[in-house]
Order: sequence, then C-alpha cells, then structure tokens
Amino acid sequence: MSVNRRTLPLSQLRAFEAAARHCSFKRAAEELAVTPAAVSHQVRDLEALLGVALFERRVRQVVPTPVAMQLLPVLQRGFDAFGEALEALREQGDGGSVTLSCTPAFASQWLLPRLADFHARCPDTDLRIHASEAPLDLSRSASLAIRYGMGPYPELEAEVLAEDAFALVASPRLALTGYEDLKVVRHIVFDWHCSTLGLPSWQHWCQAAGLTQADLGASLSFSDESHAIQAAIAGQGVALLSLTLVKAELERGVLQVPFGPRLPGLRYQLVRHRRFGGHAALEEVAAWLREEFARDFGGGSEAILDRSAHH
Repeated sequence: MSVNRRTLPLSQLRAFEAAARHCSFKRAAEELAVTPAAVSHQVRDLEALLGVALFERRVRQVVPTPVAMQLLPVLQRGFDAFGEALEALREQGDGGSVTLSCTPAFASQWLLPRLADFHARCPDTDLRIHASEAPLDLSRSASLAIRYGMGPYPELEAEVLAEDAFALVASPRLALTGYEDLKVVRHIVFDWHCSTLGLPSWQHWCQAAGLTQADLGASLSFSDESHAIQAAIAGQGVALLSLTLVKAELERGVLQVPFGPRLPGLRYQLVRHRRFGGHAALEEVAAWLREEFARDFGGGSEAILDRSAHH
C-alpha cells in the first residue's frame, strides 16, 4: 500500500516518535497514556507497513535502528510544527488576552502609571504584565515585549518606538548650581542587568562634562534601577538616569536636570513573534504603546529636558 496524505498512519507515527525519543516503550506509553503493549503493537504495524525494522529489541531496552534515526527528526519537526500552529490558533481563540513583557523598572516607572488610560481605551483586553530582566519567549503566546537595546532580534518583528537619552538628575531640594556641588553629594549607581549593552556610565558622563570621577562625591549603590530612582527623588544623591523612565518625575518637578551633558541611550523597541501577526488584541496593545511613546517623544528627548526646565 502506498503512503500518502490520506493514508498516513498518524497514531503509529506518534507511538514510534515517542518510543524512539525515549528509547523505551514503557516511557513512551506513560507519555501517551496507553500501555507498553499498545505502543509495541503500533510500532510493529508501522514496521510492517514500511518493511523495515525500526528498533532492536533488547532486554528491558529498545534501540532505534539507523533507519529509525533517519525518520525521527523528520517526525519531530512535523509534530513541533503542528504544535506551534495549534497553539497559535488557540491563542487567537483567546483573542482578548495579551502578555506584555518589560523590565521591572520600565513597568513601575513608565507602564503602571498609564494603565488606567489603557483600560479605558481597551476595556475588553486582558493585559498580563511580565516584569522581569529575563526576556520572555515570544513564540509561545500572544505576547509583546518592550526591549531596550539595538537588536537585532532574530525571528522577531521589531519596530523602534524611541531613542533614549541619559542625564544627571537630582531632587531640587539639593539646590545644585554647578559642578563644584557634586563633591558634597553622593553619586548614585546601580547594577545593569546586562553589562554588555554599552549603556552610559558615570565615567562617560564625566568625560563629556570635562571632569574626572575624582570630582564626584562618595557613591551610593543599588542592585535595582527603581531603587536608585527613588533614592534620587528622596534627595539621597545625584543619579545618571534614563530620561524616559523619569519623565513624569521631571514634569512634576520632584526631579530636575540641574546641569551637565545629555548622553545618548539605546532604543526602546516593540518586539513580537511573526506568527502572531493579525492577532486583534495584540494589535490594540501595540497601537496604544505607539501612541503613548509618540506622546512622550513628540519633540524627542530634548523636549523632556525642556519641559523639566520649567519647574
């Protein structure tokens, strides 16, 4: 009998793939929720159909033959593709649910204050916030990510939302008027999750300002960026921070940029997996994020500095 699309022995192929992957009929049976005898029967049927031996039967062990090892990766790719396609359809069926992945600092500083507006705009969308320094696997669900970097992001669609910038910021209560004041306040530092991104440091800022790090006061260190921001607001020292993350604080006047150079940061990019193109709720969230970033960066990062200067 010829084997074609209509006569594919799918149950036998599934049993063979599990048995070959585990090198065990017993473990394959546990995975498939059948008996080892049922797996053995399915494999024998497939061997009879193909006219080749797929396993060497040994005591308490089955060993895939060279022919079986040719067939196994083909089936694995096929079953993986089936699973991904079905998962994508399932997620589209759960059309009102979207996961948004970002760093904890971005979530607390930029995203959370805007969620009331999002809920008013998209009341039927179930938005799940995944706040972590570890990137989310965007291939497994209807998900978006705000990635901070220059890319590239293989197998993902990415669009630049904004170019970031960094500046020295401080509480107005410190009443800083010039570089000489830096000696008497602490300079705040925090750990970057990824030290290879090439983000601005106090050394870069000092070079741009024509100073050395010896012109700075003692340091105050944090392991978390959000804590560094709160310390700056509390007047515990000066911090070199993303103007995007402290935009609201600059506009409220609880932080200011008293002096000094502005340094280029990296890009905020909206990233998604290609296989979720056309997902209605995902497109709604993406459109809202674009509008919010456009509102913040309508005049570029210079506009953030200009607005903060009025406080």
